[in-house]
Amino acid sequence: MMVCMLRVLQSGSVFATRLPTQPRVCRLARLSVRAYSTKTAPHIPGMEYQDAICTLNTLQTNASALEQVRRERSHPQQQLQAMRGFLERAGLTVEELNHLNIIHVTGTKGKGSTCAFSEQILRSYGFRTGFYSSPHLVQVRERIRINGQPIGKELFTKYFWQVYGRLDETKDAHGGTMPAYFRFLTILAFHVFLQEKVDLAVIEVGIGGAYDCTNIISRPWVCGISSLGIDHTQILGDTIEKIAWQKGGIFKPGVPAFTTKQPENAMTVLKDRAKEIGCPLQVCPDLEDYKADCGPLRLGLAGLHQHCNASLALQLTHVWLQRRCLPDKSFPSTSVENTGAPQATPFKLSPIMVKGLADTEWPGRNQTLKHGAVTYFLDGAHTMRSMQACVQWFRETAAQHERNTSGSVARVLLFNATGERDSAAMLKLLVPCQFDFAVFCPNITEAIASCNADQQNFNVSVENMLTRCLDNERSWHLHHGRGDNPGPQLLIPDSLPLVPEKKADTLVFPCILSALQWITQGRDSVLADPAKRVFTVKPSITAKAAPLCDADEIHVLITGSLHLVGGALKHLDPASSK
Repeated sequence: MMVCMLRVLQSGSVFATRLPTQPRVCRLARLSVRAYSTKTAPHIPGMEYQDAICTLNTLQTNASALEQVRRERSHPQQQLQAMRGFLERAGLTVEELNHLNIIHVTGTKGKGSTCAFSEQILRSYGFRTGFYSSPHLVQVRERIRINGQPIGKELFTKYFWQVYGRLDETKDAHGGTMPAYFRFLTILAFHVFLQEKVDLAVIEVGIGGAYDCTNIISRPWVCGISSLGIDHTQILGDTIEKIAWQKGGIFKPGVPAFTTKQPENAMTVLKDRAKEIGCPLQVCPDLEDYKADCGPLRLGLAGLHQHCNASLALQLTHVWLQRRCLPDKSFPSTSVENTGAPQATPFKLSPIMVKGLADTEWPGRNQTLKHGAVTYFLDGAHTMRSMQACVQWFRETAAQHERNTSGSVARVLLFNATGERDSAAMLKLLVPCQFDFAVFCPNITEAIASCNADQQNFNVSVENMLTRCLDNERSWHLHHGRGDNPGPQLLIPDSLPLVPEKKADTLVFPCILSALQWITQGRDSVLADPAKRVFTVKPSITAKAAPLCDADEIHVLITGSLHLVGGALKHLDPASSK
């Protein structure tokens, strides 16, 4: 959830900052949209893609779109009805989507990883794949992939204006309505996959399932549900049973579905939903139950929690392949455990499946990057269960790295959380990791006006983001039994205090780049470029970094938000922004 932060540095008070103005390129781009037909891409050299992104961002702030979302929250059944209308206005039909041979996946934790495993396996078989996921880390094009790669800027621009133009031309006849941001991108993804003639589309649900706009799909080939937990409670409900009911909404009559093992109450709801809808639901076996000639399986995604995601992906792709290659073969047999839950049968994995599991990549999830003396551990965990998995992965992986280090290691946490998440509870899980520093910053990539429009979010104010960071820092101190002890401490000259005076183990920075530069102390050449330094930190703050300078290596865990991880990757992996 990034915004440009020009006014933070210009304003006399950080907390009096209003929502920053958009970069000049965005302002120019929006004016240009009105000057020509949206049927074709704009003709301003070098601005075509950026112009599309800036126009897309208007769907975040469009008053009618936001009112539409608020209205439909109290009448969720209207969401799919509205989605169907937008789809038709864009020139598509629900029936056309059935030609995409869709794998539809929902869940609270692991649905993106499950989709990544599934897409890689089927691509390894030689099929042309489409993959729609959310959110993006660095560029919005990441959400729409062909054969594992984000669609190119030219392709995105071409298809964006085709879809946007059709919707814009028909809005006057429909009360001036345009689809909100995620709804538009979902329509765009369907359009891209149909135009590019993919053999299949792996579709990740946005939020929930029953009323998510991806659930416009009427006839997927197979459905999957990854691990369930508590998240998005204002939309989905505040109990695991309510959330399971929403997730089970993607079930379709006669369409095979699989789920990972779930809490008992959640599993009961899923079974009832499947029976009500007429969907054959099965529970995935443990990954260790599958047979393979290669010995123990190797997964491209780290962490024990990925085992259940991999098993789910194997079942989804196995059924998909059977339908594609053996259309007359009956649905795989099931066994029934003592619990009465239908158990999917493990099978012997082909060498291609084994390779697909090993080759899977999914940036920002249990990802490790080593830049000289600095090692980054990135994971977008943002729920209690995913943070528990993140902590386990980090402690094990960091310990392995430390065993290979002859000298001292400094551990640093870089954290932020957004929305309704209980950041205090997540921080409590991180305390045992024994960090030397805990650093907090908002999901703002850098404090300059030229930041990437792909990472702008106009629905949250800078003031609210910074206040949340201070709350997170306070929670960290409370977990350590220190309470509050405010005092004067400046991170930026000529600005108001951003953090209270506390022990030197916590700091709050105004953007991701400034936080990373302080943490690494010039020891990461990717960040040490003088052109990237956006302001000078006061000497008193620099002095607090002595342990970082003295350590032989620095290990940095970046977690709490996929948007934070994406903002960090923009700086740590410059190729991701090209």
